[in-house]
Amino acid sequence: MKNITPFHLAIPVRDLAESRNFYTEVLNCEEGRSSADWVDYNFFGHQLVIHESQSYNFQETSGHVDTHEVPIPHFGVVLPWHIFEKFATDLESKNINFIIAPSTRFKDEPGEQKTMFFKDPSGNTLEFKSFRNMNQLFEK
Repeated sequence: MKNITPFHLAIPVRDLAESRNFYTEVLNCEEGRSSADWVDYNFFGHQLVIHESQSYNFQETSGHVDTHEVPIPHFGVVLPWHIFEKFATDLESKNINFIIAPSTRFKDEPGEQKTMFFKDPSGNTLEFKSFRNMNQLFEK
């Protein structure tokens, strides 16, 4: 795998204070710059910016993956296996309401992975995953 540069993602949130608490206290992301309307975060080495938007009209659909219907759109990060397990345990201790609880997909197949889905307070869906073999991230 080549060196990966950080991505930048800006998402809408309904309530900046509520979302700020979620990304800071629940996900343990380090806060960067901010204003009265937005906050940027170190999101596992990437730049995530939450923007307060009272007028955002969220539309969600789903797609079939393995044995689950997964929400679309969603975003997240691929974590090392041991970090995923620690992060999942931490989220479970904080009583996260999982859409898809931490579980394994594609067991004993190329691309075997752990995954979990949950929403932030504004309804944005996050997926965190981990590959047993990171070299199989794009395996067919």
